[in-house]
Amino acid sequence: MIHYHGTPVGGISYEVPKFLKARHALVSFAHPNQIGLVADICQSFVLDNGAFTTWKQGKPLDVKGYIDWVSEWFKHPSFDWALIPDVIDGNEQQNDDLIHRWQNTELSNVGVPVWHLHESIERLQKLCVNWRTVALGSSGQWATPGTSDWWARITQAMDAICDSKGRPSAKLHGLRMLNPDVFTNLPLSSADSANAAINAGSISRFGMYTPPSAAQRAVVIADRIESHNSSPIWVSRPKQKEFFT
Repeated sequence: MIHYHGTPVGGISYEVPKFLKARHALVSFAHPNQIGLVADICQSFVLDNGAFTTWKQGKPLDVKGYIDWVSEWFKHPSFDWALIPDVIDGNEQQNDDLIHRWQNTELSNVGVPVWHLHESIERLQKLCVNWRTVALGSSGQWATPGTSDWWARITQAMDAICDSKGRPSAKLHGLRMLNPDVFTNLPLSSADSANAAINAGSISRFGMYTPPSAAQRAVVIADRIESHNSSPIWVSRPKQKEFFT
């Protein structure tokens, strides 16, 4: 499984490359300022359309601007793929229309569509048939990964797209699912989170042995995350409990 760490990463400027070195990163269109550094240092990177940020801010997504931005970077040797523009709380027709718009660009072969948990299971099955990789996005009443309700919905999704041996019909990427309590129970090919970048500022979580800088604290968090792998197959829903997110 590939662990994509969200950027930007805070801290002293010369320490940020130490965190990014040999890692995999996700760069959001909403916060693109470290894309050059990521492209130079990371093993690989993916591009995020910034839908989560714009959704939280109540702003519309600049689809054309995002497509133009991806067009500048998709030929870089470390580029893996880019999320196709989506509307997190939108309906299926809106998101299908955005997929069709993407397919009419030169980026059609490097895009990954998003299935939102509030959308139909039938749409997920269709995406898994037509796309090599599908991203799973938490939304609606299932907006928080790791809750009991969220696990109930993910169980429905996994049961629908995995064969009798627990193998999904497409590669799966977990959006905001880089919590080991989540991804170790799912057959994900990759997942992302801004956990390391955001929580590096939370000194209290380290106790008395606190690394002195934000970048160093981010390294500790990322190393702990990367010590875990996803499940190779879908077995069953974990014992019901509330997970830390």
